[in-house]
Amino acid sequence: MRLDNQRESSNIEDRRSSGGGFGGGGFRRAGMGGGGIPLRGGSLVTIAVLVGIGWLVFGINPLQLLSALTGGGGYTDSQSYQPSQPSGGTTASSQNDPGRQFVAKVLGSTEDVWSDIFASANKSYKPAPLVLFRGTTVSACGQASSASGPFYCPNDGKVYIDLAFYDELRSRFGAPGDFAQAYVIAHEVGHHVQDLIGVLPEFNRQRQTASRAEANEMSVRVELQADCFAGIWANKTDQKGMLEDGDIDEALNAATQIGDDTIQKRSQGYVVPDSFTHGTSAQRSAWFKRGFDSGRMDACDTFSGSI
Repeated sequence: MRLDNQRESSNIEDRRSSGGGFGGGGFRRAGMGGGGIPLRGGSLVTIAVLVGIGWLVFGINPLQLLSALTGGGGYTDSQSYQPSQPSGGTTASSQNDPGRQFVAKVLGSTEDVWSDIFASANKSYKPAPLVLFRGTTVSACGQASSASGPFYCPNDGKVYIDLAFYDELRSRFGAPGDFAQAYVIAHEVGHHVQDLIGVLPEFNRQRQTASRAEANEMSVRVELQADCFAGIWANKTDQKGMLEDGDIDEALNAATQIGDDTIQKRSQGYVVPDSFTHGTSAQRSAWFKRGFDSGRMDACDTFSGSI
């Protein structure tokens, strides 16, 4: 991925110098920590990953929500680097911290892409701050650890990531490469976009009536849409000449390696489809590819028909 000319986002909150978050048990609200559902393979399903389930469960028309960025209503304004070995330093200076620099540039590219998309619909994009932490930290959704994996917290509108996850992505999940790592950030920013267009707040009003089975089914659809939104970001970065040969293959491989079926086969030798919360390998790679091929949000309606 070519990032030499990409600006760095200023929306980076570096907590790594704290070396362990902000207090013992932290505080717990609905979502990660208190209401989070651990997912096999080290990821975490929080409200951010489940809040779209009201779309089908409660008869909400997803096209009304997607139309927010196509002229409709419902919008709520509210050299290839390998960063798999995170920098040992905690300085805020990106010049001395290549891991932070990489994340800041990828985040900056998502801000540029989504700002353009929102502006095309006469809307204003509010960027999501990204929190770098090491070990543990506290969000408005509760306390997180490195084992939680990257996540988006809708209660504070921030993306959280421990750069050690990139080691896990490469060594445990078999998904190396800088673009695979960028895809992770783009996916979490995809959840932020879902938050801004009103999907996540809608579920927060109605989620209490959803059964566990309904939550699992709809969380898959939410996750697949975030993958599709990550594909849209990849499409726009490709148009800017930022992609290199093999980048899309890296992202597709990452999506494949973190599919529910692949993770379950690897960890327990068999799959339990009713427990899926993120989608199969085939689904995740297919929806990322759909976003990449189309570059359009209306191609990312994961809530109509089969997936």
